[in-house]
Amino acid sequence: MNRYPLWKYILIAVVVLLGALYTAPNYFGESPALQITSGKATVKVSSAVSTQVEDVLKKDNIKQDGITYDPGVTHSVKVRFPDTDTQFKARLALEKGLNPDPADPTYIVTVNLMPNTPQWMQSLAALPMYLGLDLRGGVHFLMQVDTKAALNKRIQGIQAAVRSQLRDKNVRHAGIDRVGDTVVIKFRDDATRKEAEKVLADQQPDLSLAEDGEGADLKLTATLKPAALKATLDNGVQQNIATLGKRVNELGVAEPIIQQQGADRIVVQLPGVQDVARAKSIIGRTATLEVRMVDESITPGTELTSTIPYNSELFTVGKGVPVVLSKEVVLTGDYIASATASFDQNQQPAVGIDLNGDGGRKMREATRDRIGKKMAIVLFEKGKPEVLSVATIQSELGSRFQITGMGNIENSTELALLLRAGALYAPMDVIEERTIGPQLGAENISKGFHSTMYGFAAIAVFMIVYYMLFGFFSVLALGINLLLLVALLSRMQATLTLPGIAAIALALGMAIDANVLINERIREELRNGANPQSAISVGFDHAWHTILDSNVTTLIVGLALLIFGSGPVRGFAVVHCLGILTSMFSAVFISRGVVNLWYGRKKKLQSLSIGTVWVPGAEASAKAK
Repeated sequence: MNRYPLWKYILIAVVVLLGALYTAPNYFGESPALQITSGKATVKVSSAVSTQVEDVLKKDNIKQDGITYDPGVTHSVKVRFPDTDTQFKARLALEKGLNPDPADPTYIVTVNLMPNTPQWMQSLAALPMYLGLDLRGGVHFLMQVDTKAALNKRIQGIQAAVRSQLRDKNVRHAGIDRVGDTVVIKFRDDATRKEAEKVLADQQPDLSLAEDGEGADLKLTATLKPAALKATLDNGVQQNIATLGKRVNELGVAEPIIQQQGADRIVVQLPGVQDVARAKSIIGRTATLEVRMVDESITPGTELTSTIPYNSELFTVGKGVPVVLSKEVVLTGDYIASATASFDQNQQPAVGIDLNGDGGRKMREATRDRIGKKMAIVLFEKGKPEVLSVATIQSELGSRFQITGMGNIENSTELALLLRAGALYAPMDVIEERTIGPQLGAENISKGFHSTMYGFAAIAVFMIVYYMLFGFFSVLALGINLLLLVALLSRMQATLTLPGIAAIALALGMAIDANVLINERIREELRNGANPQSAISVGFDHAWHTILDSNVTTLIVGLALLIFGSGPVRGFAVVHCLGILTSMFSAVFISRGVVNLWYGRKKKLQSLSIGTVWVPGAEASAKAK
């Protein structure tokens, strides 16, 4: 009656072993480390940098415990050290050895931590959980997006688009002016105004058009619809979040939190970062892209010795330099809709660029009479220019064109990424700044760990005293539940915060509640005269329905917190929902498996140890009579 088939016991054993495997990395700790990333958009960190790092450290007699190259998103080199003193000495040595010009660093050296997890575990994706800001320390920024600047940028784009669209349709007007947050178009006759209104209604669905004026002073006022205005501000915030995400990668933060708060604010949390000034300089910097024409009056090869014309300037950093470019900007990165790595008609690496409507018009006007001449793309970052590409114009370019001659697919992929990243959509101001020291984080971890362990110990003592052997089975299942919960969080690479620790403690209480229901249901069956084997079977079966109902309703609340909450609330909700799932598995499936393993082999079971006294079974009662 109370026997599991062999495959169920094998399943339990496999689950417990996997839980132990993915929980173990959290106990190995971390070592001081340095992360080397690129400080310039045109410089890529490759495996060759690892050799440079090793040479610099050997030259200064600095001991290191391993150098690894990470070819992931950030393309970084990480160096592990035995202690923090060696770590800071190595940082000074690497900053000096890798950057000939300290004022214009080629590589960024960041203080970091690396897990001590054995390599064979890492190869199985067994990694420790990330720790949040409140547990690891770090910096917290609350940034306010300048919504007026975002709106101003959109209105300027609308004004340019309206002028372009009316010109393309040969609709004459008496002038286009901006008045506040509206665009006013003047006409001399009503027929032309009607024609313009029809054109704009078809091509600008986000605009609300209103007629005004009389006689020869007719006007058509274009205003952004409320939905379009909200979308403009939301898109501005989302673009800033995406750009901040790319910049934060340079800091080497393992699990940064960058999320929207309210309509126009962004929260940035960087666990493990203590250098506030450097973090602010990176996330708040500006970067712009410009397309310029190469000055053909300068003979190639003589750029450094020739006299530079007044309307041109010399560029010496980047690819294809030295090169002299015109100061006149053909278009900026604001007009780039997308950029992807692709191949040209000869199957050679290239970058495909899509421009918006205004950008396509500007590009056609700039290249129509300049076929055969060269054009350059320049990135301005921290006030310093870098040439990304110099290419020859093969034909008149429009809204879609390719940059060829990239050499290899890696170069085309990097250039496409730079063109897509762009700049912040709107300026931001830091309105709140907090720094949490690592000592406070360690104290929070200690308090959270001890509170959970004390709670577990109290539950264990109560269950064993009150339910005796069945209490021990319940505590064993509870321990496996905790093991599986930590394993899931580690495997998902979730970020553990103080609210997450609170959710773990809550999960323990909810999980043991299920075992209490089971034990009491078995007791009830015994009091009603059922034999021990039947009491076990009926007790688990009947208690399951109550456990399922209570956990499903609690899971619904957890999912609501996860969907509608933010920040610490979401951190709590993630652990809470996972804890419900693991508790249902351990309290019913594993707990019953242990009970079946212990009692299932006994065909003539006389009694059960499930209370402060031995409760007699049916056979014992009959014998006593």
